[in-house]
Amino acid sequence: MIEINGSYGEGGGAILRLTTGLSALTSKPVHITNIRSGRPKPGLMPQHLNAVKAVADLSGASVNGLELGSTELFFNPKKLKGGEFKIDIGTAGSITLILQAFMIPAISAENPVNITIIGGTDVKWSPSIDYLINITLPLLKLMGYNTKHKLIQRGHYPRGGGIFRLEIDPVNKLKPLKLCELNFNYINGISHTTKLPRHIALRQAKSAEELLLKAGYKSKIKIDHSQNALGPGSGILLWTDGKPSIGGSSIGEPGKKAEIVGFEAANDILYNISRNSAVDRYMGDQIIPYLAIAGNSKIKTSELTQHAVTNIHITEKFIDKKFHVKGSIGKPAIIHVD
Repeated sequence: MIEINGSYGEGGGAILRLTTGLSALTSKPVHITNIRSGRPKPGLMPQHLNAVKAVADLSGASVNGLELGSTELFFNPKKLKGGEFKIDIGTAGSITLILQAFMIPAISAENPVNITIIGGTDVKWSPSIDYLINITLPLLKLMGYNTKHKLIQRGHYPRGGGIFRLEIDPVNKLKPLKLCELNFNYINGISHTTKLPRHIALRQAKSAEELLLKAGYKSKIKIDHSQNALGPGSGILLWTDGKPSIGGSSIGEPGKKAEIVGFEAANDILYNISRNSAVDRYMGDQIIPYLAIAGNSKIKTSELTQHAVTNIHITEKFIDKKFHVKGSIGKPAIIHVD
């Protein structure tokens, strides 16, 4: 049984998600201790509990310690069966973070996998659903990971209620990834509001467009205005038109001007562009397990994060591949896996 210290590195929920995902993929049982021990509320929160439950359902795993607040977990997977799955987080917990765990083993299921998740689509401290759709899934498609998706309803903090459906076609082997140079012609975007005036989305987009143009970049930002949600919210994602894309985003909050939201997203993508790297700092850690699964891969990320270092540490415990990193935390880095 593999032993994982959940307090390693930044000690957050990412260790739990990656560990259970890789455990299910490789059929290697795992014992996780000190789960989120450094957080104000240690242990499993609804979002983390549902991520583990989803992976357990997919892999027929037996789990001990699967309860709110638990800081220790035994996870013993069996066969990846595929089929239909539905997860209702019950809060505005992040849908994309649950998928970070679930999507890793789903590629090796014996049958197609269809999952519907109800929760938060656009919440702080996690990739937005638009990031998943426009950056994550297209990048994985370059590796042969094929999916179909449908965003049924957005969900913001605190109400949640977002609905997202993902269909995954299992593959025998992922293609190696070799991505170091950044190439693009213009910047795409989507500025959205739900149960708020349309002008908020327009102002977010205009603010972003002005800053991008000042920096010398043309942009095309789509406006998405909907009343189809449980509660109000807004946000914006920007991404380059190349393959792959790098991005920048920001989420609206009560009292936060739309112009600030747009400025933050533009500033975010400009930071990533300035590093002249094919993969942004967010994808630089999310792609780690897939690089190991494919093998013989190499990327340049705009910033080596503690998350990436932690993910490499965890991934090497499950997959017999060695990572090599040229660069330091906070700087652009080249990540290569044998």
